[in-house]
Amino acid sequence: MPVDQYSDPFEEQLAVALREAGGAFDSPAALAAAGRARGDRMRLRRRTAIAGGAASLALVGVGGALFAPWGGKPAAGPSSVAASGSAKQAAFSADDVVRTLKKLLPEGKFTESEARGTNEDLPPLAVGVFDDGKGEGSVSVGLARIPANGGEITPSTAVMPCPDGEQTDLDSCETELLPDGSALTVYQGYEYPDRREDTKAWGADLVTPAGHHVSVIEWNAAAEKGKPVTRPKPPLTTAQLKTLAAASEWRRIADAIPGEEKKPVSPTGSSARPAEMAGWLVLRKLALLLPKSLDRVTNGSQETGYGYFVVDDGKGASLVQVNVQPNMSDVAGQLFGSGAETLPDGTRVSVKQGPGEKGGAGVVMWTVDTLRKDGLRVVVSAFNAAEQDKAATRAEPALTIEQLRAVALSPRWTATED
Repeated sequence: MPVDQYSDPFEEQLAVALREAGGAFDSPAALAAAGRARGDRMRLRRRTAIAGGAASLALVGVGGALFAPWGGKPAAGPSSVAASGSAKQAAFSADDVVRTLKKLLPEGKFTESEARGTNEDLPPLAVGVFDDGKGEGSVSVGLARIPANGGEITPSTAVMPCPDGEQTDLDSCETELLPDGSALTVYQGYEYPDRREDTKAWGADLVTPAGHHVSVIEWNAAAEKGKPVTRPKPPLTTAQLKTLAAASEWRRIADAIPGEEKKPVSPTGSSARPAEMAGWLVLRKLALLLPKSLDRVTNGSQETGYGYFVVDDGKGASLVQVNVQPNMSDVAGQLFGSGAETLPDGTRVSVKQGPGEKGGAGVVMWTVDTLRKDGLRVVVSAFNAAEQDKAATRAEPALTIEQLRAVALSPRWTATED
């Protein structure tokens, strides 16, 4: 299911959206650019929200060298050199990533929409419109790396899992292990779970034993959203998606993604701007903070700043989500009114209970919104439904306000470890 299935409780705040995109804007063009920037951040990890599951626990993009975190040997080819640390990989530009995608696509015309290289704030990405003569379709490839984690994560658990039971809006989903030990999930789904438009979203998600992560998504329209359907199906077959995701060229580019220690720092030794917390880490911290009595039905995350679980205490499914944003002090006035509580350490706390935001029948939303003195904002919400646009499955959310408060105020959100 698409990322927008799960609501960011402060997304509607215009001031926050402006701040998140880089400051104040005084023109429609600048505001549009801000919206594109937010969408860009969401795109790479939207695939985990399509099906949820253990993929979001993958450790992404930390450290300068690759390891074989699951006890296996690094993948063959150029990537294994980088994994051993015996050679330094050169950076790849946005144009390099686009050229690679063009080379790997079947015969047809590809027009670039957006792209990123390996030395940018966000992971490498190539997005564009591909036409094989049967109509335009959007194609996106995103790359990341997964470092070692004491053997706790394997390719099979790090790759996007196929959902179980009724927790899916996919037409098909299959996960397989490749001969080199990589895990690959290929799925066919829809951009909108309620099928209000005929836009199909198909994709392939690959994790290798050496820690490369490749996410391919395609649509049967010229854009993910906002464009009419131009063909019955996306341009690539499931076999072609598999071949594209497994191409060795992506692994070489992923090897060149710099580690956190290579990012510029200020003269004080700290980052010039606090980095957003990786989605996998948000989800992992949330997993450790949820009451152990709750069954975890499914889960997912975005690239940064967001994670969710659907839990069940025996009384019905309940969606629990958390949003984490750094450096939010400058909009505290817009986020926290006179009724907000201020704790002795300066943390602001706001509690809200009201109807859900996606129109599901009888759905209620309980939220605890917190802002620490250092600007870190943690917002935790729970619903009395597994999905906001579906009917309520229980009378109240599975977590009480006090439990939500405990999660939001936990020191885990400021700890460097899980």
